[in-house]
Amino acid sequence: MVNPNSEERVQWVYAAANNQELEERYDQWAAAYDKDLEDDFAWNAPQNAVELFAEFVPNSAKVLDAGSGTGLVGEILAGLGFRDMVAMDLSMGMLEEAKTKNVYHSFHQMTLGEKLDYETDAFDAVISVGVFTLGHAPSSSFDELIRITKPGGHIAFSLRTDVYRDGGFKEKQEALESAGAWKLAKVTDPFQPLPKGEPEVFHQIWAYQVV
Repeated sequence: MVNPNSEERVQWVYAAANNQELEERYDQWAAAYDKDLEDDFAWNAPQNAVELFAEFVPNSAKVLDAGSGTGLVGEILAGLGFRDMVAMDLSMGMLEEAKTKNVYHSFHQMTLGEKLDYETDAFDAVISVGVFTLGHAPSSSFDELIRITKPGGHIAFSLRTDVYRDGGFKEKQEALESAGAWKLAKVTDPFQPLPKGEPEVFHQIWAYQVV
């Protein structure tokens, strides 16, 4: 690990120049990721996202955890009785950590923003936490997430408020709604997902129903 300080590690990841570099940096961070986020940042976005997700999605659903990382979201979902879960991430190092959680039945290395190797309507629902942030997955990712989610299914995700405003997400989300691809189910108020390490950062959790 190049950067020994966890706060520096987060900035180091944000600064990745491309997906290959992002993948390599997450591979290096994977083993320390959970401890860093819990101890130094009090990362709470997984809990907040799952809380909203579970309002709309029954625990019998087939769920894709898109950008699963080390499986923090899957662990919380498993605690609510979700069993049919697939982990997908661009980093094999993160997926290897996710395997240790013993909550997913399959693991796939794929990158949001690219064509996903899943059949159309493959999943009942998708959850994506911590992926729509600085230097990560683009708003165009939603096209594929909608394609692989069954009509009537839900897509829930965390999104930095500044990235929503300045990163093309506001326009993309509204365009997809205008096009009849999805409809807004619920959005939370802004909250601090990293209250210890980055108190200036705010996220919202969004849930859409695929039409």
